[in-house]
Amino acid sequence: MLLLLLLLTTVLTSTGAVPVPRTLRGAGGCQMTQFKSLSPQELKAFKRAKDALEESLLLKNWSCSSHPFPRTRDLKQLQVWERPVALEAELALTLKVLGIVANSTLGDVLNRPLCTLRYIHSKLQACVPAQPTAGSSFHGHLHQWLHRLQETQRKESPDCLEASVTFNLFHLLTLDLKCVANGELCV
Repeated sequence: MLLLLLLLTTVLTSTGAVPVPRTLRGAGGCQMTQFKSLSPQELKAFKRAKDALEESLLLKNWSCSSHPFPRTRDLKQLQVWERPVALEAELALTLKVLGIVANSTLGDVLNRPLCTLRYIHSKLQACVPAQPTAGSSFHGHLHQWLHRLQETQRKESPDCLEASVTFNLFHLLTLDLKCVANGELCV
């Protein structure tokens, strides 16, 4: 079992899919407080994008064998330093999936939301652990969270991923992002 965990950690970190160290970058670099709430214009753009995505999903025959973003998950279950790591992984998956959709059909309606998500992601990068340290790995809820996202990408169809990301979009923007932005005040 230990060998399996070590192998999984090595694969995930060598591919860049998961940052490994436990220390946050300098406090001055992590500036997430600006994301405690998004502007009404941004939320409106995301609502238009979500509506268009949902409409396009009606035309597809999608089903999922798992739930990448289960309703029971809550960033508050994680330690404060783990929250940006989980959000970054969630946001990376969202950007990957929506980027594919934007390139195929919904580019016009997704341009502004994708730009906003990329900006948030760039700011979030300053909040996640920087470089791997020898022997470090994630444990507990964070490990489960990251593992679920990795497995979902490997096992689920593109249409399932699109549906999951679409239905999770406002949770990511209004709950998860706000929790990371509030830091230790998110309880």
